[in-house]
Amino acid sequence: MSWSWSMIAAASPGPGDPGDVTLDHAQRSATNAANYVQVHWANWVEAALRIILILAIAIVLRAMVRRMITQLIARMNRTAESRASAALGGLLVNAERRRQRSEAIGSVLRSVASFLILGTAALTVLSVLQINLAPLLASAGVAGVAVGFGARNLVTDFLSGVFMILEDQYGVGDTIDAGVASGTVIEVGLRVTKLRGDNGEIWYVRNGEVKRIGNLSQGWATAMVDIQVGYGEDLDRARDVITSAAEQMAKEEPWDEALWEPVQVLGLETVSADSVVIRAQAKTMPGRATGVARELRWRIKRAFDEEGITIAGGSATASDATSTDPAQAPVVETGPASAAAVSVPAAPAPVPAPETTGGTSVPHPSTPPHVSQAPHPSQAPEASGASGKDGGDGEGPEGDEKRPGRHSLFRRR
Repeated sequence: MSWSWSMIAAASPGPGDPGDVTLDHAQRSATNAANYVQVHWANWVEAALRIILILAIAIVLRAMVRRMITQLIARMNRTAESRASAALGGLLVNAERRRQRSEAIGSVLRSVASFLILGTAALTVLSVLQINLAPLLASAGVAGVAVGFGARNLVTDFLSGVFMILEDQYGVGDTIDAGVASGTVIEVGLRVTKLRGDNGEIWYVRNGEVKRIGNLSQGWATAMVDIQVGYGEDLDRARDVITSAAEQMAKEEPWDEALWEPVQVLGLETVSADSVVIRAQAKTMPGRATGVARELRWRIKRAFDEEGITIAGGSATASDATSTDPAQAPVVETGPASAAAVSVPAAPAPVPAPETTGGTSVPHPSTPPHVSQAPHPSQAPEASGASGKDGGDGEGPEGDEKRPGRHSLFRRR
């Protein structure tokens, strides 16, 4: 700043002898600047060297810490893989899950280490430059509080993601129930977890929204199979058939790896009036319980069919008597002969003689009301005579003799 004022003073004329005054002022300014540099140049060089040394140490330390973190995580992964192989008999570990989990954990640790190292270096550089840090720290504190209130959800998501990854609550390929959504994990992030649902949809779940997690892919899974058989079936025989089918299944690929223990027949689950339910259980590889249960049902059904054991609870099959095919339906004839043929085989009740009331015939109670009372053709003359009697023109003995002929139809039937 003094050099600039000296140049301005030299360029502007002054009163009296401007040339002498300006030259003298410039000489004094140059002398003062030279003296200042001569006095403080050692401090400047020392400060510059200290700053360079601080930055170099910070950069080297950051690189060393990041490398150590990477090697430590890789060593932990190798140890965990060897333990899992020894415990599960050579079970292949999901490489993608371990790779992504390692990258996430390493990224978090490296970011934290870089922040601490570079932040400390920056504060040290400011102190070397003799800058008062109190106002800066106070301002940073106020800004941190404001950011904390404004972005508390973001901070919550980040911290939740960090702990989920560090605790290995789930990983890529796991089937989880996160409460707000469920499905297979396809990506784990520090803020968001991506799930693929049963129908193919992708769910983006914020880590801070997850209050509980049910991991269906860790440890082992259980396949439950219920078989409903008839009430009169031999239960010991049914149990032997189920056990035999399960043992045969455990010897074949790929079910020999999916089944970790022999299938157990637990016993009767429910008992009803016409059937009983037998429950079988199998310990399987994580994520394979559904497939094992389906295959076990298939084999049990086939074994029951071979042994003649009836499975109850299904839809009834149509028999020949209840067939709905019109070509196979029995032909039913109408008329007196067919009525006798299709009637219930029981002793026929005697038909009482027809009664008359005041010259009017009373039909038999078994005669349907819709059946026509037309006389047989052979009885037509008698019927006509009777009709004359009913009309009042055929009174006399002849009418009385012809009256029984009117009810000949009832006697024939």
